[in-house]
Amino acid sequence: MIPSSFPPKDEIARLTARMLLEIGAVHFNAREPFTHASGKQAPTYIDCRKLISYPRIRSTLMDFLTVTTMREAGFEAFDNIAGGETAGIPFAAFVAERMALPMTYVRKKPKGYGRNARIEGAMSEGQRVLLVEDLTTDGGSKLSFVDAIRETGATCAATAVIFYYDIFPETTKVLGDHGVQLISLCTWWDVLAEARAQNAFDTETLDEVETFLRAPKDWAPKG
Repeated sequence: MIPSSFPPKDEIARLTARMLLEIGAVHFNAREPFTHASGKQAPTYIDCRKLISYPRIRSTLMDFLTVTTMREAGFEAFDNIAGGETAGIPFAAFVAERMALPMTYVRKKPKGYGRNARIEGAMSEGQRVLLVEDLTTDGGSKLSFVDAIRETGATCAATAVIFYYDIFPETTKVLGDHGVQLISLCTWWDVLAEARAQNAFDTETLDEVETFLRAPKDWAPKG
């Protein structure tokens, strides 16, 4: 179970950013940008999966995610915690343990044999399900998971993530139009502010990252 007293949201965001920087989950490189799943290049990359290997940080962030979810969605708002395959599975398990709720997970697609199921674990009609993931970019990938949950007869009106890009203005609308509330701990803006405070990267790199964050669809590598 979780303690009852936690920092305010802005301090949770700063501490989350600090922890992500401390374990090397944040990568900034404008000269050799990263290619994302969409095929687009960016000077930023974040690897939230690394968190599972750092128990003190992992435990603190899961406390943060649990209390933030209860603050923003309600203390008795859920009956089941579902993780999205694959990155969301461990975090869903940690949150479910803290909230003393059943845990399930959602496959990206049916496994193709046996029951051909997308939901693993026990999820039943009428249950209020929280979808837990490591991060969200534009919100689109969450919709398939939400639909799979709803096909069981359960409801899913919220998703909780550690990291939210917060650079694509359509994200909250995409989720909101689908009836899904987004709950998150920190964004690229929080990470950039903490990186500047720590001098974690050189000024030129941080300036180029800020240029990207302000207009991600217009950004292109120099040279």
